[in-house]
Amino acid sequence: MLLMLAELDAQATKVETPSGSGRMVWRIWNASGGTPVMLLHGGSGSWRHWVKQIPWLAAQRMVIAPDIPGLGESDDPPEPQDPATIAGVLVEGLKRIVPDTAAMDLVGFSFGAITSGHVARLLAPRLRSVTICGAGALGTPRSPTHLVKVRDKQGAEKVAAHRHNLASLMFADPQKIDALALEIQEINSQAARLRSRQFAPSGNLKEALAAAIGVPVNAIWGERDAVAWPNLQLRIDALLEARPGARVAVVPGAGHWVAYEAAAETDALLRDWLVSNH
Repeated sequence: MLLMLAELDAQATKVETPSGSGRMVWRIWNASGGTPVMLLHGGSGSWRHWVKQIPWLAAQRMVIAPDIPGLGESDDPPEPQDPATIAGVLVEGLKRIVPDTAAMDLVGFSFGAITSGHVARLLAPRLRSVTICGAGALGTPRSPTHLVKVRDKQGAEKVAAHRHNLASLMFADPQKIDALALEIQEINSQAARLRSRQFAPSGNLKEALAAAIGVPVNAIWGERDAVAWPNLQLRIDALLEARPGARVAVVPGAGHWVAYEAAAETDALLRDWLVSNH
């Protein structure tokens, strides 16, 4: 499974842009392809959260998948380290990758969904759509999830800890936690520094999307998203209050990392939404 990640990584063009006093790392597939789509990963994550979507998207589109500042290979963002600041770093870096007049689509997962709302606010005139997956920060309760520390563990004990954390937070069906998911979790958790969970109970995303005037909004949640259940409808209602025309899909039986656990269903939605806009 690590070989699959290495092969996908090797196919990407890497670009570095400033992030605070350091650098932000971007990966680009099919740089000469069609309308760009930017994928923003979740908290304690990296571009690897989109491992199941990148191959098929890159077959037809330019795919841009950065490591969000403070996560993955990207250095920390400047203060204050919040979604609005990080969005500003992203937008400035994006100017070095595509023309600042280029139309594009944006897809964000979890903390990446919060950040994508702020990116959408800044890029509103040129965005074809923004799609949020497993989004919080809509001013609704966040259900607690019990996670265990992994950095002090080794071998089978570490694998068991990763499996526990994936089952507690990311997957509805523990049987779907495979070797690739465990490998991604290990790489991501080792590199994570930014504490993004603090933003989930806020109304941060709701406010940003309300200000992203003119950008079509789509949303995907897994029916059994651990941080939303049993209050998922409250999140949907909050989104529709901010953006009454948003398209919303709930994937039956899926958890928080819906793009991995229910890749086929997520891909079908993205194929439709990234082509057809409001």
